[in-house]
Order: sequence, then structure tokens, then C-alpha cells
Amino acid sequence: MDKLVIKHGAALRAKYAAAGLAKVDAALKTLVSADKKRGIETVVLDVSLASAMKPYGAAVPAKPDARALKAAIDAVATAAKPHYILLLGALDVLPMVPLVNPAYGGPGGDDDKTVPSDLPYACEAPYGTDVNRFLGPTRVVGRLPDVPGASKPDLLLQLLRASARAKPLPREDYQQSFALSAEVWQGSTRLSVNNTFGDAAPLNLAPPKGPRWAKQDLAPRMHFINCHGAAHSPEYFGQRGDAYPVAHRANLLTGKITAGTVVAAECCYGAQLYDPAESAGTQGIALSYLADGASGFFGSTTIAYGPSEGNGSADLICQYFLQRVLAGSSLGRAALEARQKFAGERTHLDPFDLKTLGQFYLLGDPALQPVGYAAHALSKTKAFKQAFAKVQDRGVRGLRRERLEREGRHLARALPPVRSKPLEPAAPVERTMQMMARESGLQGEVSRLSFEIGGKGPIRRIHVLKGLAQHGTGEQRVPHLLAIVATEENGQLLHVRRVHSR
Repeated sequence: MDKLVIKHGAALRAKYAAAGLAKVDAALKTLVSADKKRGIETVVLDVSLASAMKPYGAAVPAKPDARALKAAIDAVATAAKPHYILLLGALDVLPMVPLVNPAYGGPGGDDDKTVPSDLPYACEAPYGTDVNRFLGPTRVVGRLPDVPGASKPDLLLQLLRASARAKPLPREDYQQSFALSAEVWQGSTRLSVNNTFGDAAPLNLAPPKGPRWAKQDLAPRMHFINCHGAAHSPEYFGQRGDAYPVAHRANLLTGKITAGTVVAAECCYGAQLYDPAESAGTQGIALSYLADGASGFFGSTTIAYGPSEGNGSADLICQYFLQRVLAGSSLGRAALEARQKFAGERTHLDPFDLKTLGQFYLLGDPALQPVGYAAHALSKTKAFKQAFAKVQDRGVRGLRRERLEREGRHLARALPPVRSKPLEPAAPVERTMQMMARESGLQGEVSRLSFEIGGKGPIRRIHVLKGLAQHGTGEQRVPHLLAIVATEENGQLLHVRRVHSR
């Protein structure tokens, strides 16, 4: 088995009735056939059927829950070792795991009590809601969504058919980029764009630009977005001072997205899947991109963070994803490699980095490879083609998975847990943090969190001061959260950074 499609037939039938489910099954057969021609053996597993799950364990209940779904995925992944895992449907079909938000707490602070996450499905550790359990992802996972609350499977059918048609394109077809940033974050975004696309790549600032982009503006197949977002909103927002004008709007994307486009959006709630009824009938930007031809969207389910200058948190994991796509990784492998690189570059993950790791996920078929490899000369010979005619990329892909599994397991062992504890900062650390909070413009009541970093070695603690920096006065009021994050070692300030909600 190369690719495992996790389907919950009972939930799809309840949502779309028998006729709708039959259409989904027909589209899945087309995808299985197309994958076979690409050298990918795809198996569709209905985890709601006891007969289908009998070789692996218990079926997922008719009303699916994340614990049962996680157990089913773990059992099948352990037994079959698929190279790709495709989750079929939105959260009302296959729920995410509600991770406890380590950055939650206090008035005026991060009010996401939980972080809906697909990260646990990419990890070998058993079910839990503590993100520290899932620091070492090993699996290539993506979610092909439908519309939450929909009664017809039109979008899901469209995305399945698009996946069946998709083919890798030359690197040159992804050479151009569309980059969009809130004006206030242009320093940070420019660094991300340079790191990903090169120094000559253009950067659009909001304001003054947006949201009525011309088709030629959005024509590039690589999109990088660093704007504000809001819950259940079909819009992203720019920022200039206290004004937050609309920078990107879902219903203005129709007919403007080039087939095969890949998007990474740092925005708060940038890839949140919500019922359009919660937003005057308008679906979110992520679904709108996919509906208009994008093949992959990497974004966040909740409030995300990054600095105004330099790079950190959301900046890094998003650019790592796009960099790996450009290097020829499949969408799912790019997401896994981005997670592993993000976690692996740190001695520990502070609460905002823990949240970042848990909240960003892939919408799209994880097996799709947007950018084709530049073939080696040997692969063009008759002998090579005959030798690998039946297995195609399967053997090399298996070697890549071994390496990624090894890396993920190492991270799971090596990274220390970070646990919330009622700790007081040392006096010099407290003075520095208070001064930074005042100079950063934290307003009103400021919340405090402290954490202990586990593992052997020096005694290290993390202290956080966070609150509201300002409120918007533009077309929508956007909460702007700001946090000072300090790492203390043996009573001395070891490291400090400032992050803003995206």
C-alpha cells in the first residue's frame, strides 16, 4: 500500500445521503485508477465499517470522534506502513484532535482554549491532547476537505477529480510568486520571501494594495501570505498603524487562481474550516483557493504568531513548506519536512512554537507533487526504465520514508517537554520583561504564564507576558495580541523574543 485514503462512510452518508456518497465513491475510484498510472497503489479504507477494520482493530463510531479516529489510523499505519495518508473530508466528517493550547490563558490574551490539529495523525504516539506528546511527526498526512455543513459533495468531488488529473510541472512553472504582507510586517515578510523565492521576488503590501487583485496578480503558482486573519472570516487583513483594511477576500478569487497553485498563509485562522453559514454564506479563503484550482494550502486553524521584524514561528514553518515544494517534494512530504525542520532547529519549543507546530496543516492530496524532479541522465536509459518499470518511484520513496521516520523518532526522544507551572521569574528577568512590555505598547491587563523545560541539564524556565497591543479601526476590528517570551537559565536571562498574532 502506497497511499491510504481514510474515509468515514457513515459520516459521509449522513451528510450527503446515499446518492451523494455514491458520487464520492465514484470519484475515489477515478483517483485510485489515476494513482495507479502514477505508480501509486491507493487503498480506500472505510474506517466506519467493522468488516473493513477487522484486520486492524475497532471501527470508528458512526458519529466519529478524534480518539477513535487516531486509534484507527495508528493501527492501519503500523500494519500497512503507507507512504501517504489522505484524510477525506472536513471536521464534521473526520474530526481533528483538540490539543490543549499551551499559549492560552488570561484576560486579553490568546483565547484559543484548544488547537484543532491534524499533527497527532502524523505521529506514532497514541492519542492525547498535550502537544508535547507529538513533537516527532513521522507520517506524510494531508486532508482533502469538503465544505463543513454542506448537503452536497460538490467541492469534494471537484477536488478528487483535480487530484486525479494533476501532474508534476517543470520548476520554471513555479518560478514566479505572489507574496502579500500587512504593511507593518514588511520587514519580516521580505526576509521570508527572499529566503523562499530569491531577492528579486516582488512583495505586495496591504495597505495600499488589495483586495481586488487582477488575474495576472494572482497568476503565479506560489503564494505566500503574511496578513491578519480572524475566526470564521472569509477575509485576510493588512495593517497600517491602527487601521486593518481588507487585503484578501474569498469571493474575489473566483476565476483568478492558476491550476496547481500552492499557498502558505501565516494568518490567524488562515486555514480554518468553518460552516459558511457562520459567515453570511461565504466559505473561507483556503477552501476558495482550492475550489478555484489550487492543489495545496498550508495554514493555521487558530491564532498564529510571528515577529514584526526577522523570522520566527509561523514565518519559518510556512517558508519551510514552500521551500520543500519547490525542491520537488510531494505536498505531504513538504508538510512533514517543514514540521521536522521547524522542531529540529530548536533545543526546546516555547509555548508559541508548540502551538505553531500543532496548528499548521495541509489541505490537499499529500501525494501530489507540484514540481517535477530534474531527471538524472541514468534514469533516461533503457536499462533503468526496464529495471524500475513496475515499481517506478516506490523503492526510493520507501527510503525517503525511512529517513523521515528516523528523524521524527529522534525528535520525539530528544526534544524536552515544556510544562506550565506557577513559577516566578528571577528579579533581573522580571525587570527586563516589564520594561520590554511597556516599550512594546502592551495595553490594559497583562497576563503572565510560566513553564518549566524538562530534560537533563541546566534548570531552564520560560516566562511570558502577553496581552492586547491595540485594536483595529478599519473594516473589521482585529485583535492584535503581543507577547514577550523570555527563557531563564539558573536565574539569568538566556533569550528573549517578541511575537505578534498574525
